[in-house]
Amino acid sequence: MLLAIDAGNTNTVFAIYDGDTKVGQWRMATDASKTADDYAVWLISLMALRDLKPADITGGILACVVPPATFHLSRLFRLHFNCVPLIVGDPEVDLGLEVRLETPREAGADRLVNAVSARDSYPCPLIVLDFGTATNFDVVNADGSFAGGVIAPGPNLALDALHRVAAQLPKVQIVRPPTVVGRTTVGAMQSGIFWGYVGMIEGLVERIKAELSPTGDPRVTVVTTGGLGSLFRHATTIIDHSDPELTMRGLLLIYNRNRQTV
Repeated sequence: MLLAIDAGNTNTVFAIYDGDTKVGQWRMATDASKTADDYAVWLISLMALRDLKPADITGGILACVVPPATFHLSRLFRLHFNCVPLIVGDPEVDLGLEVRLETPREAGADRLVNAVSARDSYPCPLIVLDFGTATNFDVVNADGSFAGGVIAPGPNLALDALHRVAAQLPKVQIVRPPTVVGRTTVGAMQSGIFWGYVGMIEGLVERIKAELSPTGDPRVTVVTTGGLGSLFRHATTIIDHSDPELTMRGLLLIYNRNRQTV
């Protein structure tokens, strides 16, 4: 069985696959101070509820954008699951993806995994919107190469900043308000975040499309993933697909591509 871990700035997702079938998935808040032993106590206990044991794990893959967590999660694989993980971003890991950036090593592991996964499931050219701590607009060219993209603050990050620096503004949840014009402070903040981000999404996607495919042929496919992807998906017609499994499926694809060298 494969243990796949996607460690983002806010959350870390752990999934176990038996072949191509997911048999368990769990999520925890990312904490760079957690040790391999901390992760093991938590994860092995949850695995036991599914009748899964550490000895069942025969391979591992890790995508992490928090360097201190990369160290501890790598030790988790080695010490508690007796395997050496593939780490997305390491030169020896073959993504099957040409990265056309001025400095290819700058591309975040999450962005590369999403590009691999989206290209496998949807027609190119592509824009992948990933709603996390940051909102990433990742671009895959018509030939399947990774072309770069746009990185903006995520909705939750923007709300937290607004709450911290404005003394009279409360912390609010991200929801779709019934009207654009808010009639309370909370309503006005929710509208600013929700409809403001819809406007940003639509504006940036249209501008990226104009650069990626100026004539509209080939058509650009827009896919969203991440925790808030489905919420924004239904507020605009510019998004074609919502795919919450995109990143984990990408890790599985990369592992299968490299498994003979593991």
